[in-house]
Amino acid sequence: MRLTKSICPECKRVIEASIFEENGKIIMGKKCPDHGSFRDVYWSDAELYWKFEKYSYTGTGVSNFKSSGSLNCPFGCGICQHHESGTLLANIDVTNRCNLKCPVCFANAKVKGFVFEPSFEEIRKMMETLRNEKPVPCSAIQFSGGEPTVRDDLPEIIELAQELGFAHIQLASNGVRLANSPEYCKRLKDATLRTVYLAFDGITPEPYFETRGFNALPLKKKAIENCRRCGPESIVLVPTLAKGVNDSQIGGIIRYAAENLDIIKGVNFQPIAFTGRIDQSQREQKRITIPDVIKLAEEQTNGEIPCNAWYPVSFVVPLSRFLSAMRKVPIPELTVHPHCGAGTYVFYEEGHFIPITNFLDVEGFVEFLAETTSEMNGRVSRILTLPKIIKQVPRYIDEKKGPKSINVVQMILGVLKKGDMENTSRFHRNTLFLGTMHFQDLYNIDLERIKKCGVHYAIPDGRIIPFCAYNNFHRDSVESKFSAPYI
Repeated sequence: MRLTKSICPECKRVIEASIFEENGKIIMGKKCPDHGSFRDVYWSDAELYWKFEKYSYTGTGVSNFKSSGSLNCPFGCGICQHHESGTLLANIDVTNRCNLKCPVCFANAKVKGFVFEPSFEEIRKMMETLRNEKPVPCSAIQFSGGEPTVRDDLPEIIELAQELGFAHIQLASNGVRLANSPEYCKRLKDATLRTVYLAFDGITPEPYFETRGFNALPLKKKAIENCRRCGPESIVLVPTLAKGVNDSQIGGIIRYAAENLDIIKGVNFQPIAFTGRIDQSQREQKRITIPDVIKLAEEQTNGEIPCNAWYPVSFVVPLSRFLSAMRKVPIPELTVHPHCGAGTYVFYEEGHFIPITNFLDVEGFVEFLAETTSEMNGRVSRILTLPKIIKQVPRYIDEKKGPKSINVVQMILGVLKKGDMENTSRFHRNTLFLGTMHFQDLYNIDLERIKKCGVHYAIPDGRIIPFCAYNNFHRDSVESKFSAPYI
């Protein structure tokens, strides 16, 4: 089907790889002259692969990049003139210390013999670099690690992010400190933290013994309850999925989130990537891909969230371009590779799920937005565009199939007409976001995906590095370079 560049899992040299269809699946095959041939499942469903393939867009990247070797991909990262997406979500690891030692940790936190913990001023410079990106400044940031909450000045770092103008600030956490201290939860809320990205691997104790080494479920529930009472106001559950470990709990996790929609606003499933501390010998046994997640969600919700409700992250690019034209300012475009992630929105009423695709012709809707954006770029004024939106958008919505508790036409029109944070937040408050993002490891890595990556790490030397490049090639060298020994 196509050739791409990949990596030998043994020597890490760049080699050619084939992406091809076989028995209804998409396979990656590659051969290293020194270490032989390797095969892995790239996508487990060819039909879904082709559906997603249609929604590939090229973004503008970052024009004021800093790169030590732009032609030596992926070893010369940061991002360079060949990178095709801006920084949609920036990660800053504020520490590599951790209060757990999870067997599935892709960062291999806590066990390296040194502390990587950038200073407050180094973090300020990293955030300023992100906010100075052109043509679109980074507006969303996640503080990660290690476990960020072991760092005492984390609330002050969050306040600084707010001062520097980040519109969305979130924290990736295992929940230990949130569970143990309601007062700390309030400190984070007062520091303007919006969202906690909470590791959450199942609704029964069993998966946690394998993913976290102990029954962490009571701790997770306590963290959720403390956030409900004291803040922050939004939680996204983040299950690390492995076949035979917790793939049978996808539907249960979705239902648990929906039943706690007052505080849980989304679930982002992350199929396990074989990096960091994970046992490489279990790769074939535990490998799970995005189509597996989508199919299991359908099966485990009795068909209420069907496979056709899911689209690639890049599907919404026409919406971003429309809002940018309406507001006359550049805004982030989710021009990530169409096979990196998938998502959908669902409403939950009377114990049942109503995907947005049940009542909104999403494909016709985004085509309409693309056409309207083209007209505005051709000098049709915003004043003339608004009446067209008000007239045409309801034609794509079947209110009889939608949720009864919400006027979906008015809610969607509110987002389109104003495109501001208030209307966007109103939409998110009434829906449950479901997503899945499959990060790469040395066996399935496709350098075309890295080139379109929109999730980046900022590091102390000023570089911005794509997520999968950082975790497969750069994390250890960066952390050791900017570190101190454990005391």
